[in-house]
Amino acid sequence: METLEDRSRKANISLPSEIIKEILSRLPVKSILRFKSVSKPWLSCISDPTFTKLHLTRASAAHRTALFISAYDDSTRKLHLLSAPHDGGPVTHLMTLDNACSTDFTEAEHLNGLVLFTSMKPFSDYDHAQVFVINPSTHSIFKLSYPDFLINVKGVVRYSFAFNECTNEHKILMMRIFFEPTITEIMIFSLSNYSWRKISPIAMDHPVGCLPGHLTLTRGSVCVNSVINSTMLSSSSLNILRFDLRTEKLSIFSTPIELFVVNRDHVVESNKMHIWILYDFETRVWVQEFITFPESLIKLTGPILFPLEVNMDEIIFYTSKVAGNVMSVPIYNLTKRCFKSLEFTLGHQFSCPKTVKFNQIKYYVESMVPL
Repeated sequence: METLEDRSRKANISLPSEIIKEILSRLPVKSILRFKSVSKPWLSCISDPTFTKLHLTRASAAHRTALFISAYDDSTRKLHLLSAPHDGGPVTHLMTLDNACSTDFTEAEHLNGLVLFTSMKPFSDYDHAQVFVINPSTHSIFKLSYPDFLINVKGVVRYSFAFNECTNEHKILMMRIFFEPTITEIMIFSLSNYSWRKISPIAMDHPVGCLPGHLTLTRGSVCVNSVINSTMLSSSSLNILRFDLRTEKLSIFSTPIELFVVNRDHVVESNKMHIWILYDFETRVWVQEFITFPESLIKLTGPILFPLEVNMDEIIFYTSKVAGNVMSVPIYNLTKRCFKSLEFTLGHQFSCPKTVKFNQIKYYVESMVPL
């Protein structure tokens, strides 16, 4: 196939490097990876960090997204990491984890086109976790090592993905909470120098009405403006932990009590779910959404109908509907207030699609960001 540079050479036209950079920055990652072999100047341009940043900015503005998926196959006890177009279609295999189990805890968080994926055995500590940073667009994968200078006591542990805007660094935060007294141990891994750094243990006050040992770090966190926000559940409240990467300070604030009270039987009886969404982290503005489910969806999935992914426009829900080698996933549009269905075609890795379950589906922006 004739390239842009071939045409320019035949016409004896030399395009300015700035124009070439502008054109390439608007292309999908798959095309850019092919264009690396066009010429040394193009390779140099594409490999430049400023081009990576420009391409990410363009992709974010154009909402050029795709989906990261983790799928557990009960027939083989394998966990498959996949990617797929944002509007459904064939899945692309990224990697496979052997000796998985249906009860394993998994989590996926995304930032700037990268995905932090964690898989842990129930009631296990950090040394039983498998943690990967993945760029699904370039198929690059990096496995985290374990830090070797931790408090030798088991505690509640979770991993969070973060980006420090002041230093332009991607980081992974590992938080462990110990009880009596409640102390939080924090380790930070930098993707800039591939090393762990320990933060001094932080004493933390119990939420009102909560007894020692009755705290649980729930799944999922989000990094906004260099601050990691994660949730902590007690017997009487749901609180948000905030860790500021710039000051390395930890704070906590409470949420509306209705935020975490979801009655499964009520969802089935009324076909409705109430969801609280935090729209502004700084002013703590919460907005309540009411979602009405089609009867066909309730009958299909029963009471297991909970969000897998929430962004500003759409909510992806869990479902187990499989027809042949096609997996269907319901998505609710917050603006149009209606459901649509995405269909994913499973690959040859799945010999028995009926035993496959999607346990993570996350949006990510196409990017060239290296690991």
